[in-house]
Amino acid sequence: MINVTKTFLPPFDEYIAVLKRAWEKGWITNNGELVQELQIQLKEYLGVKHLVLCNNGTIALQIALKALSIKGEVLTTPFSYVASTTSILWENCTPVFVDIDKTNFCIDPLKIEAVITEKTSAILATHVYGNACDIDAIREIADKFSLKVIYDGAHAFGTKYKGQSVFNYGDISTCSFHATKLFHTAEGGCIITNNDILADKIFLYHQFGHIGDDYYSMGINGKCSELQAALGISNLDYIEDLFKSRKQQWLYYEELLSNKQFQLLKITPDTGFNYSYFPVIFKSENLLLKAMIALKEMDIIPRRYFYPSLNKLPYLDYQPAPIAESIAKRVLCLPLFFELTKEQQFIIAGILLNI
Repeated sequence: MINVTKTFLPPFDEYIAVLKRAWEKGWITNNGELVQELQIQLKEYLGVKHLVLCNNGTIALQIALKALSIKGEVLTTPFSYVASTTSILWENCTPVFVDIDKTNFCIDPLKIEAVITEKTSAILATHVYGNACDIDAIREIADKFSLKVIYDGAHAFGTKYKGQSVFNYGDISTCSFHATKLFHTAEGGCIITNNDILADKIFLYHQFGHIGDDYYSMGINGKCSELQAALGISNLDYIEDLFKSRKQQWLYYEELLSNKQFQLLKITPDTGFNYSYFPVIFKSENLLLKAMIALKEMDIIPRRYFYPSLNKLPYLDYQPAPIAESIAKRVLCLPLFFELTKEQQFIIAGILLNI
């Protein structure tokens, strides 16, 4: 079977060698030695000022909203994983959906100002498939209306904008380290900011609001364990190989499928892309469904990612977003992972071209 992704795992003995350090100390959670080490390594690798590891990417979004004291309405994208929207709801805020750009699939800045009200407090935008948002345009709008900006960078590990990490933009950025991601800790994530005051608040919030017996604020359990950190430390040694492989695979798909039958992702200008996903947009949902059947017959399992458009979630009042709704019905993410071969990609592309 060829799944849409396959978790990269380092050699088991390498992981155990790192994990053994925690075992010998008997310190496996509560900001352990390996967590501290991985945080330093990631800050250096990404070129960011403050980074706090978390136990997943969703809690990272919730803490980001809480740390910025976001209330009222949050402008966000309907084309993202559901965590972007549910984090807003979980923090008792109201998601207001802004439709997406039809080529890069990120939130469309040209549509933002029209939905800003006196209740609007923030923009939560997703770097979709690791493709950077129009960061400059979003910053200009946020400054004009005194709005906070949070970037959901779940897919964006390694992506750069104008020569530096996309995580250096906005008030806060978050990332997911779920097992399906380019860099992962099985489950996990992080919160990134360049603001010293926010960094202190985020650190407290992710560990119940206290250090030892001294309590400073409310908080929640967002801590990363030593088991997760050991896997991250082991995986980071292979990250450049993963990026190289993913880029080669992405470009080969592009070579095979660049024709008028499909719409492919357009990379945002000034973006150093991480090639984390390869979405294909069919001309109709019917063709997409036929392709899924044909692929499944060959034991190939792609994913309708993202589907459905989040503005159509059953527990929300409907807000129209015609471009996101159309793309969501017609998008299919193709298999993309370290061990995928060119022969397998050729077969996958051939099946699509025959539909």
